[in-house]
Amino acid sequence: MISLTQIDKFFGDNHVLDKVDVAIAEGSVTALIGPSGSGKSTLLRCVNLLEIPEGGTLQLGDQTLRFDPRHKPGRDAVQRVRKQTGMVFQNFQLFPHQTALDNVMEGLVTVQKWPRPRARERALELLAKVGMRDKADAWPLNLSGGQQQRVAIARALAPSPRVLLCDEPTSALDPGLAAEVVEVLKQLAGEGMTMLMATHDLRLAAAISREAVFLQDGRVVESGASADLFSHPRDPRTAAFISTLTQ
Repeated sequence: MISLTQIDKFFGDNHVLDKVDVAIAEGSVTALIGPSGSGKSTLLRCVNLLEIPEGGTLQLGDQTLRFDPRHKPGRDAVQRVRKQTGMVFQNFQLFPHQTALDNVMEGLVTVQKWPRPRARERALELLAKVGMRDKADAWPLNLSGGQQQRVAIARALAPSPRVLLCDEPTSALDPGLAAEVVEVLKQLAGEGMTMLMATHDLRLAAAISREAVFLQDGRVVESGASADLFSHPRDPRTAAFISTLTQ
Protein backbone atom coordinates (compact mmCIF):
# COMPACT_ATOMS: atom_id res chain seq x y z
CA MET A 1 0.00 0.00 0.00
CA ILE A 2 2.87 2.38 0.85
CA SER A 3 6.26 2.19 -0.79
CA LEU A 4 9.13 4.55 -0.04
CA THR A 5 12.04 3.97 -2.41
CA GLN A 6 15.50 5.54 -2.20
CA ILE A 7 14.20 8.47 -0.16
CA ASP A 8 16.71 11.29 0.38
CA LYS A 9 16.08 14.23 2.69
CA PHE A 10 18.42 17.06 3.64
CA PHE A 11 18.16 19.83 6.20
CA GLY A 12 20.88 22.14 5.00
CA ASP A 13 24.05 20.06 4.90
CA ASN A 14 22.56 17.40 7.18
CA HIS A 15 21.66 14.25 5.21
CA VAL A 16 18.74 13.20 7.41
CA LEU A 17 17.48 10.32 5.22
CA ASP A 18 19.93 8.47 3.01
CA LYS A 19 18.44 6.23 0.29
CA VAL A 20 15.74 4.82 2.58
CA ASP A 21 13.54 1.94 1.34
CA VAL A 22 10.41 0.96 3.32
CA ALA A 23 7.29 -0.94 2.23
CA ILE A 24 4.08 -1.16 4.26
CA ALA A 25 1.36 -3.65 3.41
CA GLU A 26 -2.30 -2.70 3.62
CA GLY A 27 -3.82 -3.63 6.97
CA SER A 28 -0.46 -3.95 8.70
CA VAL A 29 1.19 -1.94 11.48
CA THR A 30 4.83 -0.97 11.02
CA ALA A 31 6.98 0.60 13.74
CA LEU A 32 9.90 2.88 12.93
CA ILE A 33 12.38 2.63 15.79
CA GLY A 34 15.78 4.11 16.40
CA PRO A 35 17.67 6.63 18.54
CA SER A 36 16.85 10.33 18.56
CA GLY A 37 18.05 11.91 15.34
CA SER A 38 17.89 8.66 13.39
CA GLY A 39 15.34 10.09 10.92
CA LYS A 40 12.26 8.11 11.92
CA SER A 41 9.98 11.11 12.48
CA THR A 42 11.25 12.78 9.32
CA LEU A 43 10.52 9.63 7.33
CA LEU A 44 7.02 9.51 8.77
CA ARG A 45 6.44 13.14 7.77
CA CYS A 46 7.65 12.38 4.26
CA VAL A 47 4.71 10.01 3.81
CA ASN A 48 2.13 12.79 4.05
CA LEU A 49 4.54 15.36 2.61
CA LEU A 50 4.84 17.57 5.65
CA GLU A 51 8.46 17.16 4.59
CA ILE A 52 9.25 16.99 0.88
CA PRO A 53 12.10 14.61 0.01
CA GLU A 54 14.86 15.73 -2.36
CA GLY A 55 15.07 12.33 -4.01
CA GLY A 56 13.33 9.00 -4.34
CA THR A 57 9.77 7.82 -4.94
CA LEU A 58 6.65 7.65 -2.78
CA GLN A 59 3.76 5.39 -3.72
CA LEU A 60 0.59 5.61 -1.63
CA GLY A 61 -2.29 3.60 -3.01
CA ASP A 62 -2.60 4.57 -6.66
CA GLN A 63 -0.65 7.82 -6.23
CA THR A 64 3.04 7.86 -7.18
CA LEU A 65 5.33 10.86 -6.70
CA ARG A 66 8.94 11.10 -7.79
CA PHE A 67 11.12 13.66 -6.09
CA ASP A 68 13.87 15.76 -7.57
CA PRO A 69 15.69 18.73 -5.96
CA ARG A 70 14.89 20.84 -9.03
CA HIS A 71 11.18 20.04 -9.04
CA LYS A 72 8.70 19.84 -6.16
CA PRO A 73 5.32 18.13 -6.50
CA GLY A 74 2.41 20.45 -7.17
CA ARG A 75 -0.20 21.39 -4.61
CA ASP A 76 -2.86 19.12 -6.13
CA ALA A 77 -0.55 16.09 -6.03
CA VAL A 78 0.36 16.82 -2.41
CA GLN A 79 -3.30 17.16 -1.44
CA ARG A 80 -4.20 13.86 -3.11
CA VAL A 81 -1.62 12.12 -0.92
CA ARG A 82 -2.58 13.95 2.26
CA LYS A 83 -6.24 13.10 1.85
CA GLN A 84 -5.31 9.44 2.26
CA THR A 85 -3.47 9.95 5.56
CA GLY A 86 -4.33 10.84 9.15
CA MET A 87 -1.64 12.21 11.46
CA VAL A 88 -1.30 11.80 15.23
CA PHE A 89 1.34 14.12 16.68
CA GLN A 90 3.53 13.72 19.76
CA ASN A 91 2.04 16.75 21.53
CA PHE A 92 -1.60 16.28 20.49
CA GLN A 93 -1.90 19.61 18.57
CA LEU A 94 -5.53 20.13 19.58
CA PHE A 95 -7.08 23.56 19.06
CA PRO A 96 -7.27 24.98 22.62
CA HIS A 97 -10.26 27.22 21.83
CA GLN A 98 -12.40 24.30 20.65
CA THR A 99 -14.08 21.46 22.56
CA ALA A 100 -13.12 17.85 21.96
CA LEU A 101 -16.15 17.49 19.68
CA ASP A 102 -15.30 20.61 17.66
CA ASN A 103 -11.66 19.49 17.30
CA VAL A 104 -12.80 16.25 15.67
CA MET A 105 -15.38 18.04 13.50
CA GLU A 106 -13.08 20.84 12.31
CA GLY A 107 -11.43 19.10 9.38
CA LEU A 108 -14.68 17.56 8.18
CA VAL A 109 -16.46 20.93 8.13
CA THR A 110 -13.64 23.21 6.98
CA VAL A 111 -11.70 20.98 4.59
CA GLN A 112 -14.16 18.27 3.54
CA LYS A 113 -17.14 20.69 3.51
CA TRP A 114 -19.43 18.27 5.36
CA PRO A 115 -22.69 19.68 6.74
CA ARG A 116 -22.31 20.27 10.49
CA PRO A 117 -25.00 17.73 11.53
CA ARG A 118 -23.27 14.97 9.54
CA ALA A 119 -19.84 16.00 10.88
CA ARG A 120 -21.19 16.04 14.44
CA GLU A 121 -22.58 12.52 14.06
CA ARG A 122 -19.26 11.24 12.71
CA ALA A 123 -17.30 13.01 15.47
CA LEU A 124 -19.46 11.59 18.24
CA GLU A 125 -19.10 8.11 16.75
CA LEU A 126 -15.31 8.42 16.78
CA LEU A 127 -15.16 9.90 20.27
CA ALA A 128 -17.15 6.89 21.46
CA LYS A 129 -14.71 4.61 19.64
CA VAL A 130 -11.75 6.03 21.57
CA GLY A 131 -13.64 6.11 24.88
CA MET A 132 -14.16 9.88 24.94
CA ARG A 133 -17.87 10.29 24.19
CA ASP A 134 -18.55 11.62 27.69
CA LYS A 135 -15.88 14.31 27.20
CA ALA A 136 -17.29 15.68 23.93
CA ASP A 137 -17.94 19.13 25.41
CA ALA A 138 -14.69 19.34 27.40
CA TRP A 139 -11.92 21.82 26.55
CA PRO A 140 -8.42 20.43 25.93
CA LEU A 141 -7.13 22.28 29.00
CA ASN A 142 -9.45 20.18 31.16
CA LEU A 143 -8.33 16.84 29.69
CA SER A 144 -5.40 14.69 30.72
CA GLY A 145 -2.62 14.05 28.23
CA GLY A 146 -3.96 10.57 27.50
CA GLN A 147 -7.45 11.95 26.91
CA GLN A 148 -6.11 14.66 24.60
CA GLN A 149 -4.21 12.07 22.58
CA ARG A 150 -7.34 9.93 22.25
CA VAL A 151 -9.22 12.96 20.92
CA ALA A 152 -6.34 13.57 18.51
CA ILE A 153 -6.63 9.97 17.28
CA ALA A 154 -10.38 10.46 16.73
CA ARG A 155 -9.63 13.64 14.77
CA ALA A 156 -7.08 11.83 12.60
CA LEU A 157 -9.63 9.07 11.87
CA ALA A 158 -12.45 11.48 10.99
CA PRO A 159 -11.89 11.64 7.21
CA SER A 160 -11.49 7.82 6.98
CA PRO A 161 -7.80 7.81 5.97
CA ARG A 162 -6.21 4.80 4.33
CA VAL A 163 -3.23 5.01 6.68
CA LEU A 164 -2.76 6.41 10.19
CA LEU A 165 0.62 8.02 10.85
CA CYS A 166 1.64 8.23 14.52
CA ASP A 167 4.64 10.33 15.54
CA GLU A 168 5.77 9.23 19.03
CA PRO A 169 2.12 8.97 20.18
CA THR A 170 2.97 8.04 23.80
CA SER A 171 6.25 9.87 24.44
CA ALA A 172 4.63 12.91 26.11
CA LEU A 173 2.65 10.71 28.52
CA ASP A 174 3.43 8.99 31.79
CA PRO A 175 3.06 5.17 31.76
CA GLY A 176 -0.50 5.13 33.07
CA LEU A 177 -1.79 7.59 30.48
CA ALA A 178 0.27 5.96 27.74
CA ALA A 179 -1.53 2.67 28.44
CA GLU A 180 -4.85 4.32 27.51
CA VAL A 181 -3.48 5.33 24.13
CA VAL A 182 -1.85 1.94 23.53
CA GLU A 183 -5.22 0.24 24.05
CA VAL A 184 -6.89 2.50 21.48
CA LEU A 185 -4.15 1.92 18.91
CA LYS A 186 -4.23 -1.82 19.64
CA GLN A 187 -7.97 -1.83 18.97
CA LEU A 188 -7.46 -0.03 15.64
CA ALA A 189 -4.74 -2.49 14.67
CA GLY A 190 -7.10 -5.37 15.43
CA GLU A 191 -9.67 -3.81 13.11
CA GLY A 192 -7.16 -3.80 10.24
CA MET A 193 -6.18 -0.13 10.23
CA THR A 194 -2.97 0.42 8.29
CA MET A 195 -0.56 2.25 10.59
CA LEU A 196 2.97 3.55 10.44
CA MET A 197 4.37 4.82 13.72
CA ALA A 198 7.63 6.38 14.80
CA THR A 199 8.32 5.40 18.39
CA HIS A 200 11.03 4.71 20.93
CA ASP A 201 8.50 2.83 23.09
CA LEU A 202 9.27 -0.83 22.46
CA ARG A 203 6.27 -1.89 24.56
CA LEU A 204 4.02 0.00 22.15
CA ALA A 205 5.83 -1.37 19.12
CA ALA A 206 5.81 -4.95 20.42
CA ALA A 207 2.13 -4.80 21.41
CA ILE A 208 0.86 -3.41 18.12
CA SER A 209 3.25 -3.69 15.20
CA ARG A 210 3.63 -6.62 12.84
CA GLU A 211 6.74 -5.21 11.17
CA ALA A 212 9.57 -3.04 12.48
CA VAL A 213 12.24 -0.93 10.82
CA PHE A 214 15.35 0.14 12.74
CA LEU A 215 16.96 3.35 11.53
CA GLN A 216 20.26 4.88 12.54
CA ASP A 217 21.95 7.96 11.07
CA GLY A 218 19.27 8.22 8.40
CA ARG A 219 19.70 4.70 7.05
CA VAL A 220 17.72 1.48 7.43
CA VAL A 221 19.92 -0.87 9.45
CA GLU A 222 17.47 -3.75 9.77
CA SER A 223 13.82 -4.53 9.11
CA GLY A 224 11.52 -7.50 9.45
CA ALA A 225 8.86 -9.06 11.63
CA SER A 226 8.67 -7.22 14.96
CA ALA A 227 8.78 -10.38 17.06
CA ASP A 228 11.99 -11.50 15.35
CA LEU A 229 13.66 -8.11 15.29
CA PHE A 230 12.99 -7.44 19.00
CA SER A 231 13.96 -10.90 20.24
CA HIS A 232 16.68 -11.91 17.76
CA PRO A 233 18.13 -8.85 16.02
CA ARG A 234 20.62 -9.71 13.31
CA ASP A 235 22.63 -6.49 13.37
CA PRO A 236 24.68 -5.62 16.47
CA ARG A 237 23.58 -1.98 16.20
CA THR A 238 19.94 -3.08 16.51
CA ALA A 239 20.78 -5.33 19.44
CA ALA A 240 22.64 -2.52 21.21
CA PHE A 241 19.72 -0.11 20.76
CA ILE A 242 17.11 -2.60 21.97
CA SER A 243 19.22 -3.50 25.01
CA THR A 244 19.29 0.14 26.16
CA LEU A 245 15.47 0.21 26.20
CA THR A 246 14.90 -3.13 27.89
CA GLN A 247 17.41 -2.84 30.76
